Amino acid sequence: MRTVLNDFQPFELQRDGVRIHGRTGGQGAPLLLLHGHPQTHAMWHRVAPRLAERFTLVLVDLRGYGDSGRPPADAQHRAYSKREMALDALAAMAHHGFARFGVLAHDRGARVAHRLAMDHPEAVTRLLLLDIAPTLAMYAQTGEAFARAYWHWFFLIQPPPLPEALIASDPARYVRSVMGARHAGLAPFAPAALAEYERCAGLPGTAAAICEDYRASAGIDLDHDRADIAAGRRLPQPLRVLWGEHGAVGRCFDVLALWRERALHLSGRSLPCGHYIAEEAPEALVDESLSFFLQETHS
Repeated sequence: MRTVLNDFQPFELQRDGVRIHGRTGGQGAPLLLLHGHPQTHAMWHRVAPRLAERFTLVLVDLRGYGDSGRPPADAQHRAYSKREMALDALAAMAHHGFARFGVLAHDRGARVAHRLAMDHPEAVTRLLLLDIAPTLAMYAQTGEAFARAYWHWFFLIQPPPLPEALIASDPARYVRSVMGARHAGLAPFAPAALAEYERCAGLPGTAAAICEDYRASAGIDLDHDRADIAAGRRLPQPLRVLWGEHGAVGRCFDVLALWRERALHLSGRSLPCGHYIAEEAPEALVDESLSFFLQETHS
């Protein structure tokens, strides 16, 4: 990227033949940042400079997004399971020499972070998730209001090749349709960041990859979640969840109650914004992140 996060150093690594791209910068305790859909690590451009004053940040493009690789689909959607994406994130942190770290993650990235913290509790010290409830609970409790607001959840999981073909026919329109339909429209997004989301959406293989991401969430990821519940596993790390008071997640679900079923140490609240917290309410998010993650460094 030439116009966003230029002060952060780009990096790439390979994991099982998949290219993982990101940026790093700052000083202090390590903090992994994972983005949402249909975005890239550029979504952190309003909060990363401030957080970099206190943390060493590693900003990763999820596989299928940004400038990371787009592995081919498989029948079980394993290549885009949150378990595989979590291993990508773990590899990115190991690449920079970090065995233990905090995680700040939004939307799809927050689902990856949930799986990362569950599968690798020894690696994740603290977890801050933005504007999600647990995936299994959201599917199980879907009502009309949620289905209308999150229509893409049900569009993207349809069998190929229809969703892929429609997205690939006009990727920028897809990005603007998904992001612009939320609380604040397209107003919160800096032109350079929005241009980056559109560029990456148009890269070869993106349409298929994002569909596979959601197909995995509606299939294999739910199997992994059910296995956790059956085994009585809960997140052992301190977990904080934040959601936008104008967003569909807070309107449609009891966010804290649902996470209380999955975590041993929980805190959280709504913020005066919509879904895209890092771009709609960056100052509030920085304050929440500092107060939460600096507890680890001071303990």
